Amino acid sequence: MEVLKKRKKNNNALNLETVEIVHNILEDIKNQGDKSLKFYEDKFNKESRKQFRLSDKEIEELIDSLDVDTKKIIELNVKRIKAFAEAQLTTINPLEGYFGEGIRMGHKIIPIDSIGAYVPGGRYPLLSSGPMVVAPAKVAGVSNIIACSPANYNGSIHPAVVYGLKLSGATEIYGIGGAQAVAAMAYGTESITKVDMIAGPGNKFVAEAKKQVFGEVGIDMIAGPSEIVVITDDTSNPELCAADLLAQSEHDPNSRAILISSEKKIAEAISLEIEKQIKKFPSDSPVYQSWGDMGEIIITENDEESIKLSNEIAGEHVQVHCKNLKKYEQELKNYGSLFLGANSSVVFSDKVSGTNHTLPTNKAGKYTGGLWVGSYLKTQTFQEINEPGLKKLAEHSTQQSDIEGLHGHKMSAYKRLEN
Repeated sequence: MEVLKKRKKNNNALNLETVEIVHNILEDIKNQGDKSLKFYEDKFNKESRKQFRLSDKEIEELIDSLDVDTKKIIELNVKRIKAFAEAQLTTINPLEGYFGEGIRMGHKIIPIDSIGAYVPGGRYPLLSSGPMVVAPAKVAGVSNIIACSPANYNGSIHPAVVYGLKLSGATEIYGIGGAQAVAAMAYGTESITKVDMIAGPGNKFVAEAKKQVFGEVGIDMIAGPSEIVVITDDTSNPELCAADLLAQSEHDPNSRAILISSEKKIAEAISLEIEKQIKKFPSDSPVYQSWGDMGEIIITENDEESIKLSNEIAGEHVQVHCKNLKKYEQELKNYGSLFLGANSSVVFSDKVSGTNHTLPTNKAGKYTGGLWVGSYLKTQTFQEINEPGLKKLAEHSTQQSDIEGLHGHKMSAYKRLEN
């Protein structure tokens, strides 16, 4: 293995300052509600609102300001995201059966009652982010969907983001952002109802806030900054590979783009192509810092070593620009989402293909997948024990409780035998 370009920064380093800032925000809003929420909105956002919630009239006016073509793009996004979520839902089934005579057991599939959807509002209005979080929740059957996004567009949320949220099924929309939005949804305030789960990507403060409120509410995952692993061989197109790496690098200064290649000449050609393409980005784009600080180019001996390395990195997006796609599909197992072939751009998933783009980062792909309709469903078991299953289970439980020294458990089981 040979490293042609090494990253200069480590995203995994614990930022104690961020942890403390977020902790203070959460505690203040937990104890003082809207008063502290207003304070932090005034502090962090240039255009704070008198009312956090967008009224029906405001939503209508924002949507009316959109042109027809933009609306069609958003409508197609929502349609495809919902269609994929609906197809996924058909694979999740309740269970009921007899596991021994008199022993009826199973599980039910029950949607979460209420969720909070966080939608980033950074440099660009991300038209798909709201539908990616909200549409699967709606398909799952969640009845109350609160959406929060920074009010950084003329004192409100960008109209395209609002339309996507409304079309996807958000029941309430609030113009607040950052850790303070997570706190408001997790603990509730005078104007915002507490939710049961928070989902959606965000910056380091949002990610840290989700981490700290976990337990008070459920969360989908700690997602971000963006990652891409591009795997190449001697058949890869350098121009397309470079474009794919840079596309993800422009998300954030800390985005991580990694090239893994079993062919050094191709890797060198991709590196030159990156130098050429990066000059076409706006001068203030995060792509320069991201690729400069976080970009990596690694040369491997063969396909097997490329697969092993990719599985160890467990990247958020893994795109395979190689001839032997079946081998990679079968042997790659750690990733957020897999993109097979030169035409399967990550950008399609980011925007409109229908698979969710809220995905695990920082090696979390080793133990979880991305946000999906199942994220909003609870698989909850039930049982009904009758004769003759009762005698069998009671005898077993009595004996086991006696061995364990649990008197109450033994009595609870034994009294069934007595009766």
